[in-house]
Amino acid sequence: MVDTKKEQERDELHRAIWAIADELRGAVDGWDFKNYVLGTMFYRYISENLCNYINSGEIDAGNTGFDFAKMPDEDAEEAREGLVEEKGFFILPSELFCNVRANATNDENLNETLERVFRHIEESAKGSEAESDFAGLFDDYDVNSNKLGSTVAKRNEKLVKLLNGVGEMNLGDVKDHSIDAFGDAYEYLMTMYASNAGKSGGEFFTPADVSELLTRLGTIGKTEINKVYDPACGSGSLLLKAEKILGKDAIRNGFYGQEINITTYNLCRINMFLHDVEFDKFDIACEDTLLSPQHWDDEPFELIVSNPPYSIKWAGDENPLLINDPRFAPAGVLAPKSKADMAFIMHSLSWLASNGTAAIVCFPGIMYRGGAEQKIRKYLVDNNYVDCVIQLPSNLFFGTSIATCIMVMKKNKADNKTLFIDATSECVKVTNNNKLTPENIDRIVDVFAKREEVEHFAYLASYEEVSGNDYNLSVSTYVEAEDTREKIDIVKLNAEIKEIVAREQVLRDEIDKIIAEIEV
Repeated sequence: MVDTKKEQERDELHRAIWAIADELRGAVDGWDFKNYVLGTMFYRYISENLCNYINSGEIDAGNTGFDFAKMPDEDAEEAREGLVEEKGFFILPSELFCNVRANATNDENLNETLERVFRHIEESAKGSEAESDFAGLFDDYDVNSNKLGSTVAKRNEKLVKLLNGVGEMNLGDVKDHSIDAFGDAYEYLMTMYASNAGKSGGEFFTPADVSELLTRLGTIGKTEINKVYDPACGSGSLLLKAEKILGKDAIRNGFYGQEINITTYNLCRINMFLHDVEFDKFDIACEDTLLSPQHWDDEPFELIVSNPPYSIKWAGDENPLLINDPRFAPAGVLAPKSKADMAFIMHSLSWLASNGTAAIVCFPGIMYRGGAEQKIRKYLVDNNYVDCVIQLPSNLFFGTSIATCIMVMKKNKADNKTLFIDATSECVKVTNNNKLTPENIDRIVDVFAKREEVEHFAYLASYEEVSGNDYNLSVSTYVEAEDTREKIDIVKLNAEIKEIVAREQVLRDEIDKIIAEIEV
């Protein structure tokens, strides 16, 4: 059943975001604008989150009329140390979103005010456990950018509109909004810009339907996991899906990810906070995962979900150290320099817990190409790590029309067979893109869970069959496509033609008779 109140709130929220976009259109390019709106939303969120936390503590202690936002800065200063320990950051009452917004129209130095506030928020976490979660978070929020306007006055005018636009969004009280409003607004913004930004958009965002499918494939039969990891986490949408599907307390030790792009890395950390993930529950790093992985010392991950970049270049055998790297060494060969896809797969496998599942979106070429990639597939199949390969419909992602596939890997399989699922027609068309409906996702997950064969849809191949096919893992090699051409009965057709010819002859005779009569 659709929750109409929830849907109404969601629509209202999306309209409000679109209105801000309209207001600032032309002044700021889409992707840059997104950073400003998300930055402002984040600023509002942590201000309200901190206020609520302090106020509810005081109210529980009997101080019913207490409001942190109205407290003098010097009095609030006394609580700084304890709050940084508990929440990871601190904001002075005068620097809270509501107070800066209230004075914004009359503040001719609003750009400097915001710059100072953001610096203070980041500095408040310095030296604490939360330092790495807050450092540089507002780097992409340039209050002095010419993109906002050519003069300080024009820039401040835009900043006031931003503060008011985000301030007026119906995000409800942090404690009780009926939709995950901040997180939902984030997802809507990302989708809005990803669909308009072509390729650059696709790199930053995995659509919600694909995220849901990956996460459900990775969590079948589980009610909780130790932690979730994404080696190319982008803005974190895949990591957070695990929480949505399993529930907040089902991920015991939190969310781990690595991202090479600094802007996207900042967005990912903001996304964690906007989804109410506390600073001690996530560990996102900014480095090249293949060359400089940042989570070596962590215990293996029970869930790995990822949509790594397709066929990007990497150092490969140019770097003599990589062949001895414990992540890549077992296969005896490195992924080609021009195509790092298999390196991401080997990296993920290496960090997968023995009772875990990795579900990774792949470029289809890695399933059938020869050379080093074939040798890596041989290693994966010989060691019984490939659980399932799913061929997806084309046009699911922003900015690319290719039909991708999913490789599901496990280290504790109950059999030595590989399931192949052809889900190319499991979708509906929405504008220019295809989309997986809840029914499409259910069907794929259901067949995956039962590990059963379904004609023209799913096939369970033995080890001998896969090795006999030179370790080709393309779904089309194993699942026979349904022949949808119309079947023709030749005997029946010939009889019909014979009848038509005879009828034609009768008609000709009739016509000849009429003509003869006319001529007479």
